[in-house]
Amino acid sequence: MSSPEVLIELDHVGLKYPLKRPLHGQRVHWALQDVSLTIYRGQTLGVIGSNGAGKSTLMKLLAGITQEDRGTVRRKKDLRISILNLGLGFEGTLTGRENAILSGMLFGLHRRTIEKRINNIIEFSGLGDFIDQPYYTYSSGMGARLGFAVAMEIDPDILLLDEVLGVGDANFAEKSSKALLEKINSDMTVVLISHDPHTIRRLATTATWIDKGVTQCFGNVKEVSARYEHFTRTGEKPVAT
Repeated sequence: MSSPEVLIELDHVGLKYPLKRPLHGQRVHWALQDVSLTIYRGQTLGVIGSNGAGKSTLMKLLAGITQEDRGTVRRKKDLRISILNLGLGFEGTLTGRENAILSGMLFGLHRRTIEKRINNIIEFSGLGDFIDQPYYTYSSGMGARLGFAVAMEIDPDILLLDEVLGVGDANFAEKSSKALLEKINSDMTVVLISHDPHTIRRLATTATWIDKGVTQCFGNVKEVSARYEHFTRTGEKPVAT
């Protein structure tokens, strides 16, 4: 049996941001200090950690929006990566329909192809006639629903989900979870970040815990989530692996 295909590999990666107002002589902030992980085709990787742990920065790095300052990032060529984050991805002055079409074209789909799929996007998102209103009028929940619906039709090589499943009403949460599980059971690769161990255990096949920009552990979902929960209760960390 052949080994699974490696899509992205991070080896002791660090990423820093300059501080406009230096703190205690510190002129940069290392959002990621030492992160190592491997993403395989068909894998669902759960990234867990508290607020400020570096999860969203990691997502931007995986998507190619930002670049590492140290360490090594190895990628398979010509990956199609879609990142779902409430603050990213859509142009405010364009309508939901126009944003959906543009997103599909940016991912290499022909305009006619994405236009044929627009009714599926509208139905899944539940936006109805609001699909033709400017995106800046959308609530965060509406934006999340549109982004998720577009990603399901674009079918990228890697889908990056930044806490999106926690947004919206119960009906959307159930619908998006069901659609995501279908993708997980296919060959799509998914990276899901969350601070909720239950979500990670329910959806992920592999997990990593990030704290203050450092990989604490990587591997078995139950073990990683258990160590994270132990830390949230006691403040005790395992030896990084």
